Amino acid sequence: MAASDLQLPVIDLSGYITPRSPEDRAKVIAQVRDACREFGFFQLKGHGVTLEQQQGLFRGMNNFFSLPAEKKLKNSFLENPCRRGYEASGMSLRDTDAMADSKESFYMGREDSAIEHMGFYGPNNWPDLPDDQFRSPVWDYYEATSQLGRTIWEILLQGLGHSTKAMESFAKKPVVALKLLRYPRPSQTLPGQFGAGSHTDFGGVTVLLQQPGKEGLEVWLEEKQAWLSVPAHEDIFVINCGDMIHRWSGGQYKSVRHRVINKSDGERLSAALFWHGDVMATNPLNPDDPDKVTVGQLWMKRFKNQMSIPKAAMEAFASA
Repeated sequence: MAASDLQLPVIDLSGYITPRSPEDRAKVIAQVRDACREFGFFQLKGHGVTLEQQQGLFRGMNNFFSLPAEKKLKNSFLENPCRRGYEASGMSLRDTDAMADSKESFYMGREDSAIEHMGFYGPNNWPDLPDDQFRSPVWDYYEATSQLGRTIWEILLQGLGHSTKAMESFAKKPVVALKLLRYPRPSQTLPGQFGAGSHTDFGGVTVLLQQPGKEGLEVWLEEKQAWLSVPAHEDIFVINCGDMIHRWSGGQYKSVRHRVINKSDGERLSAALFWHGDVMATNPLNPDDPDKVTVGQLWMKRFKNQMSIPKAAMEAFASA
């Protein structure tokens, strides 16, 4: 079968969230397991995140990204101890063989009053907009998709024959980051420049929402040596596994390269939520794993060469 004839599996999560029988849950667990083994990606419906929450998010994103550049830069992530806030176009380089990404982003996460673990936890860097124009709808969406991310983790554990008991410690104080993205219209992109260059995600579960009708995500099919375009349908999420899941599952769940090329005529929005787990937690996908590396240690290893990490943080996680 040609790559153009393939599509990512579409899984209905309602059979897991509101099952009518034990078989309903078992069916969803098997579908997620098989999709993550074959593709590392799948599409999701029946997820419990309302259309109102999704549409509210996109309205809030438009309100922020339409601000003048100088106002957005007042919330630069570079000036924030938790590295939350705005990242301008051209500041992110995913693919070292390509130009810097054309996208602009806004990062947020858990709302913690105190900064802990050198910025893994702490307060957000909210823009100066009325709450109902940004903070409230974005936070509402964040909470809903945070629960969804946890549910996917539970399913992944069960797909490998484990109980969900490990989630008690793994989800004690999870690092859950939301990245809001705006991709410029193609006419504003340089020749050969990607919205987001080819990469794998670092950590755990990624929960992606694409602006309906505006395709851009492409997933690499190793066996076909081809890119698979993922449709952008209303009320459909795209879920994928990161490198941490690939490692901790012993390679059973794939972490697959993907990229973004804006195929619409205008600007394009998407939102990616990354559910990583507690920074001090170890492998929940294999409780007997002798390698007791933590989420925080893996995070530091991945990013120490990509950003300025305080020496104290490196030493703290190295000795944990």
